[in-house]
Amino acid sequence: MAEVIRVLVADDQALVRGGLAAMLNLEPDIEVVAEVASGDRVLAAASEAKAEVALLDVQMPGTDGLTAAAELRTHLPACRVIICTTFGRPGYLTRAMAAGASGFVLKDAPPEQLVDAIRRVHAGLRAINPELAAESMVTGANPLTEREREVLRTAREGHTAAEIAKVLHLSSGTVRNHLSSAIGKTNASSGADAARIADNNGWL
Repeated sequence: MAEVIRVLVADDQALVRGGLAAMLNLEPDIEVVAEVASGDRVLAAASEAKAEVALLDVQMPGTDGLTAAAELRTHLPACRVIICTTFGRPGYLTRAMAAGASGFVLKDAPPEQLVDAIRRVHAGLRAINPELAAESMVTGANPLTEREREVLRTAREGHTAAEIAKVLHLSSGTVRNHLSSAIGKTNASSGADAARIADNNGWL
């Protein structure tokens, strides 16, 4: 009898999480041993359930999937990670690989592609969406500093430079400098445009 792969599914949408678990449990060699709705529960649940593969969404409450992936790499390296997301952004792929993920699959991919990815990653291989990998090579690495990303994330919510300064406890001049730098790096026309471009590339 084939070895059964123990899988954790993390997604904040109950229907998606339940659907993935039900689909995977139909496979004779895959068993979903844990389901969680937030990134900050991933490490404890994976450890308790002895998960061998963690299927993580990117955007979740608490801790996001990329941070959870990095935590698993540090504290539970035997558990391999696949990022399963709606957002096919090259920057997310780059950040997922940096966080230690072994796979990256889009939610609109055929079910057999996800199942194959789980088997490949469990076997010690990588499973990356090829189109996204190619796009990631073209887009290149994230050019933004952590502080510029922080400023743009706040700008994305519609705050003015003065409001951003207050939220991040920086001077208005410092915020303007970071915005100006980010605008230049993204070839944007404004702070809001820079935030949009950076978000589309998965750099935030």
